Amino acid sequence: MAMQVLLGVIGLSSGFIVAGGVIALIVGLGIITRYAGITHTGQKVWLYEDAVLLGGLAGNILTVYRVNAGLGSVGLAVMGLFCGIFVGSWILALAEIVNIFPVFSRRLGLTKGMSILVLAVAVGKVTGSLLHFYMRW
Repeated sequence: MAMQVLLGVIGLSSGFIVAGGVIALIVGLGIITRYAGITHTGQKVWLYEDAVLLGGLAGNILTVYRVNAGLGSVGLAVMGLFCGIFVGSWILALAEIVNIFPVFSRRLGLTKGMSILVLAVAVGKVTGSLLHFYMRW
């Protein structure tokens, strides 16, 4: 019994540390403030923060306890859309932080067509994800 309590405390503490790191990275990358700036909803930043917190909590509950959400095909599609938006936001935020597109274009000597390059990256990511899930790789 004492060993299970100790393991529970260690697991909970580790979860807090990882969650704190993820939240710090989200804030450090400026994803929340970027969304608020783009949508002109700076007065409701707390709503974005709550959505990130609740989404992380729901994701943990669904994956750790393997809860059957019972959302059906439509719910699965909506959840997939939201997860894709979340992952895409992370990728674009990280790409902006390290200035990957300007560096990449300079190295390749691209002077025109950057929007096509970004679109090609996005289409490739979507295609790869769809193949991954459809083919069950």
